[in-house]
Amino acid sequence: MSSDEKDQRKRRKDPFNFFGFDDRFINDMFDDQMFDDFLKMKEEMIRMMSNAKPGKSYVHGYSIRVGPNGKPRLEEFGNRRVKSVKGKSRISEDREPLTDVIEGKEDVSVTVELPGVEKEDIDLQVIEDELEITVDSPKRKYHKKVHLPVDVKPKTTKATYKNGILDVSVQRKKKKVDNDNSFKVNIE
Repeated sequence: MSSDEKDQRKRRKDPFNFFGFDDRFINDMFDDQMFDDFLKMKEEMIRMMSNAKPGKSYVHGYSIRVGPNGKPRLEEFGNRRVKSVKGKSRISEDREPLTDVIEGKEDVSVTVELPGVEKEDIDLQVIEDELEITVDSPKRKYHKKVHLPVDVKPKTTKATYKNGILDVSVQRKKKKVDNDNSFKVNIE
């Protein structure tokens, strides 16, 4: 193979195809909707990188996990896109951290990656079905609302932060059986 042919192959190669997979390989792994979403995210990432400004850092990534229903879930993290008044999207200074939610029998655990910040800079708010993390420090800015799979007791929230990892645990709300409001159904 001549050096000209090698140069042409390098120019045609997709710079974001880090692992040498072609789109057919990915298409076989996931359903059509997820594949379409993945291609849209890839196009958005290319657009972000082509508009990058010197000295400005952008973080963007994907996390693929298998959900409780056995289907893969695709989650984005990194700099958030924000719609402007004119309808165009821009990249926010805030990053959306990578999160993992684990539903246990007694509680819900949430793990959040927040590298480069101090514990004092983290603002954590919990309501019955949502957890909101905000960091506004001179070094880094993070923001994410995490929808919880079940209702929880916000006052039971416990959190620890060590080595850039925030671990949050919240007790599940017990379903109340209210005999005054219940209705006995006769089965025919």
